[in-house]
Amino acid sequence: MFLQFNRDSAKEIDINELDPGILSAGYLDTEELARCGEIFGFSQGTIERCSRANSNFRSGVEVYDDYTFTELRIVNTLNPEADDDCVAIYLKKNLLIVVDVDDRDGSTKSKYLGSLSKHNPATTTLEKLVCSFLDSLLSSDTAFLENMGNTITDMEEELLDGEDGGDFNRRTLQIKKMLLKIHNYYEQLLDIAETLDENENDIFPTDELMFAANLQKKIIRLREDTDSLSSSLEHLQDAYTSMLDLKLNNHMKVFTVITTIFFPLTIIVGWYGMNFTSMPEFNWKFGYLYVILLSIIVITPLIIYGKHKKWF
Repeated sequence: MFLQFNRDSAKEIDINELDPGILSAGYLDTEELARCGEIFGFSQGTIERCSRANSNFRSGVEVYDDYTFTELRIVNTLNPEADDDCVAIYLKKNLLIVVDVDDRDGSTKSKYLGSLSKHNPATTTLEKLVCSFLDSLLSSDTAFLENMGNTITDMEEELLDGEDGGDFNRRTLQIKKMLLKIHNYYEQLLDIAETLDENENDIFPTDELMFAANLQKKIIRLREDTDSLSSSLEHLQDAYTSMLDLKLNNHMKVFTVITTIFFPLTIIVGWYGMNFTSMPEFNWKFGYLYVILLSIIVITPLIIYGKHKKWF
């Protein structure tokens, strides 16, 4: 599918009707790209790379004499657990082509078509089209990062209240993995935006690069927000570790106090456990009560002293 932009409107045309002098945009699947790639002069290597989804974010941007190519792995922040979409982008003078490599739910195509309708066909440019498409991919990211920040704050409150639920490490690991994924996603988009702004092969008129610069700034802000959340999560993990150490110290303190209090009783038990026949308490009828009273007299001052010192 190709759309050609003229003074009045954007109309759908066939590939044979493309005019290199008129701005056009297309959304192709991999089979359509394989059939018409040579018509546009695309290298066979880039066409073959579009046959499979890229597993990495930092795939890079390739700049040729008359076109620019990049692969784009897209994170759906509305449903981060879902599989990532993957498209490829070709940019030539007056031509934007997005290739559907792996867009199972059609969400990326929907955003692409929506971005094409944002600008007046009479005044739209190639830079506006591609930057509008990339910007549409970020439409829900601000809300996502805000919700992620609220989640981390809630976890901090749970930690202070001692209600971590026993799965704190698992939840923080999941959030850390998600934030790392989002960070790599923004690095990928930033690579593309910087290449657009550099305009090495003069695809864009030099006086029309304002949108690429603004897109860079937006991506940088989102990346910085993501890194800030990662830093907050690391501090939260440090606080959790400190809390565990504090709990362990409190337990050891209780054991130490108990040991201190009952240590004199251990001495008394050992003393009267020697079974010497000459020990007078063995033949005394009040010897049993004597040992009980002796034990109470010994530990009572220790308990009172421990209470006074707030050992327990």
